[in-house]
Amino acid sequence: MRQILKVMKLPIIAYGNKVLKEECNPIDSTHPEIDSLINQMWETMEGAYGCGLAAPQVGETIQLFVVDSIVMYENADEKERKANFVEGDKGMRETFINARIIGKSDETWDEIEGCLSIPDIFRRVTRPWSITIEYLDRDFKPHTKTFYGTTARIIQHEYDHTRGVLFIDRLSSLTRKLISTKLTKIMNGKVFTDYRMKP
Repeated sequence: MRQILKVMKLPIIAYGNKVLKEECNPIDSTHPEIDSLINQMWETMEGAYGCGLAAPQVGETIQLFVVDSIVMYENADEKERKANFVEGDKGMRETFINARIIGKSDETWDEIEGCLSIPDIFRRVTRPWSITIEYLDRDFKPHTKTFYGTTARIIQHEYDHTRGVLFIDRLSSLTRKLISTKLTKIMNGKVFTDYRMKP
């Protein structure tokens, strides 16, 4: 009889852990148990009702992240869809390995972002409206694609994670000062989430 293995949800690393500030390393298809890790990351992200998750958020300093902008499209009303998605774009689900952004639009836009590693903090972040990115999918097949709007934003957020950059690093010093008390509470484990976290 074929054994069915349950995919385990991983704890999400909380703000304050130094792994979130490390620049991640590229990998190849020989990386140990990479397929299992990717499955666990999808399961962890979905279990936390997220739309993206990067490897350092589960303690792995490798250039890997997963993105699901379909969930954002489906939960948006018609006005939000027209504002945040280009015509014909209904979102996508993809695994990104060794990603490299090779182009950004001059056009930018502001939108509220949050992060599973920094729960209960949401602030507006300015990012390019579109990006062109080179990456490998989970089968290590190469792609070069251009993404727009919400999809591009989520990709940029997760891409930043693999470079040791958090969305709060893109906020003004005044805004960071205003959220400093909340950040300290997260660092001290004084935060409640419906998913497992690790300091």
